[in-house]
Amino acid sequence: MKYSELKKLLRRNGCYLENEGANHEIWLSTVNGKTFPVGRHNNADVPKGIFNAIIKQSGIKEKI
Repeated sequence: MKYSELKKLLRRNGCYLENEGANHEIWLSTVNGKTFPVGRHNNADVPKGIFNAIIKQSGIKEKI
């Protein structure tokens, strides 16, 4: 999965971009109210561990 596809998945599940950090985008989850970083590498593949960490932090119930 590409970072751009991950961001679409996050948006569909109630997350949104809160602000731009120095090296990452900072997203907010409406599921659990927590913020979490997402890389800006839109065309790069998301490593499985990074994907699972972002999904866990966002509170979404999806895994690969």
